[in-house]
Amino acid sequence: MISHGWWGRLAPVLVGAVILAGCSSGSSGGTAAGSSEGPAAPPAPAPATVAPYPAPSVPASGAGLVLPPVAGAPAPPPAPSGGVRPGADWTTYHGDATRTGYVAAGPDPANPALAWQTPLDGAVYGSPVVVAGEVVAATEGGSVYGLDAVTGAIRWRSHLADSLPGSALPCGNIDPIGITGSPAVDPGTGQVFVATTEAGVHHQLYGLDPATGGVRSKRDADVPGVDPATHLQRGALLVSGGTVYVPYGGNYGDCGQYRGSIVGLPTTGTGAARTFIVPTSREAGMWAASGPAALPNGDLVVTTGNGEATSGDWDHSDSVLRLTSGLALVDGFAPVGWAEENSVDADLGSMGPVLLPGTHTVLAAGKGGGVFLVDLAAMGGVGGQKGELTGCEAYGGGAAAPVQGGGTVAYLPCSSGLLQVRVGTNGALSKGWQAPSQVQGSPLIVGTTVWSLQQDGALIGLDAATGVERARVSVGDATRFATPALSGNALFLPTSRGVSAVRIGASGT
Repeated sequence: MISHGWWGRLAPVLVGAVILAGCSSGSSGGTAAGSSEGPAAPPAPAPATVAPYPAPSVPASGAGLVLPPVAGAPAPPPAPSGGVRPGADWTTYHGDATRTGYVAAGPDPANPALAWQTPLDGAVYGSPVVVAGEVVAATEGGSVYGLDAVTGAIRWRSHLADSLPGSALPCGNIDPIGITGSPAVDPGTGQVFVATTEAGVHHQLYGLDPATGGVRSKRDADVPGVDPATHLQRGALLVSGGTVYVPYGGNYGDCGQYRGSIVGLPTTGTGAARTFIVPTSREAGMWAASGPAALPNGDLVVTTGNGEATSGDWDHSDSVLRLTSGLALVDGFAPVGWAEENSVDADLGSMGPVLLPGTHTVLAAGKGGGVFLVDLAAMGGVGGQKGELTGCEAYGGGAAAPVQGGGTVAYLPCSSGLLQVRVGTNGALSKGWQAPSQVQGSPLIVGTTVWSLQQDGALIGLDAATGVERARVSVGDATRFATPALSGNALFLPTSRGVSAVRIGASGT
């Protein structure tokens, strides 16, 4: 437990309804598009009337940053000899549909060490999921594996499709390509969902039995009427309200005709698909590795990349958008300089939305360097932010936690180093500590420690209050946007060769 006066201990997160990503040729997680012409851009739907995101429950003043203590839990049984003791399931990117990335009662470091490494048939870009003591990971080799969480032993392998060489796409920087976006588990139907890129080029959604790897469902997951080769599936899948949401950006290089889009498919494997396409002429990819986030009423929040428009009316590129569960546009926000950012390949699409627990607000940051606080009940359109900071070029997914007495604290994966951002109850933003520039992986908050996985293969644990390094474990080189999964006393890391497990807590914690 942290003893610093303002910090205290992290509070339980407010749970809602329950990678490199496509950008453009100017960044290392670029977008792409192909050669065929897509359908005409649809007009922006009129804002729908929906229940607002819950109003803040924090006090209006007196923001002393002290987080409430977490009640103690019964002592768990000792871990097996390997040191890993699996715990609760981890069903999606950052643990739940809000993507908040905060586990209040998780263990802080206690002699952390590498427990096992399991090489697979390709790089693992997406965050693994954990179901009933089994780690499920998908690879660019086109396979999904079930691994014993304690030993790393392969329990099953389901090879869904042969991977494609990078040359099969009109442009891009993933070679070979198979399964890129993070999987998601649907407890209701007992399936783990993954989206493949297959010969053609086209995308398929598979529902697998997490115990055996058997295919339970399969259906086309492409956006109707577009060239699938120009649309890259990199964002994490989301399961919410009986629907699997599959987001699309473009390949690195921004080639061809693509538009940011998201497809919603029933988890039952049958029923009509629903689609939202950003109302722009081209680009505006939904390429953030963390994918869409869900609000308590089932609405989704997404970020979009730079669009082709550099003047005229706002086309919902370089934006934060709120959609209904049926994928109708509700509201949106864009920086005042959205058109200029489009012209220089700077956008908000490089990091997914960071929902702030206990509030009706979201933080957005991207390649342009700005950090924006947006009210989800009234997003304000162009220039409608409630607060703003500069100096964080962000990629991947952020994390956030509530603060006792009001306000929240967030951790953003900036290229200049992981950044702590404090958000007061009045919406004021201020910078806290910042990690060294090499520590920039998408963070996960566990207990009072922030964990970040680096491309060079170092897993770093930082004191959430001060940013002081608490732990460092070598796990194997990783892709730029890799983030950990947690179960029990261990983190499970996607690497360029497979999956590594790190025991972070003592064997009895």
